[in-house]
Amino acid sequence: MTEIEVLISEHEIKEKVTELAAILKEEYQDKHPLLIGILKGSFVFMADLIRSMGIPVEIDFVQLSSYGAARESSGKIKVGHRLKTPIKGREVLVVEDIVDTGLTIRFLLNYLKRKRPASLKLCALFDKPSRRVVDVPIDYLGFTIPDAFVVGYGLDWNERFRYLRDLCIVSEEVK
Repeated sequence: MTEIEVLISEHEIKEKVTELAAILKEEYQDKHPLLIGILKGSFVFMADLIRSMGIPVEIDFVQLSSYGAARESSGKIKVGHRLKTPIKGREVLVVEDIVDTGLTIRFLLNYLKRKRPASLKLCALFDKPSRRVVDVPIDYLGFTIPDAFVVGYGLDWNERFRYLRDLCIVSEEVK
């Protein structure tokens, strides 16, 4: 049997996204930034964030994975969808749902730095520092969460639970 417990409510998430969007609007006003979302988990956060920012932005996506159907990161980064937009000289903001071990986001940030953007920053809604394997600079952060397996608000386990509006802890094995 699956037990799901709300860790962060939909209301709390909406408030935090609005707060982050206000900061980003101030930072990127008149700069026409490129926001890069990491598929698939960040799409819900990114959509809410750009609507709340209310300024012109360009978007692109990359798909990176180190989990597959597992609950633990394999440590090996798989690239599924590559960046299509040139970023040299651009103001770039990477939008990530959750920073866990840091391996995936470090891989992406290093890749993007080599393409010489004018600036490169990271906005993550959730951070799980207790699982960190490599140091990752998070410029804009929503919530720090405990070391628990979480789903909802775009985060999944084996393509399930993305639809949940809250961030939830899955406390037993999902069948």
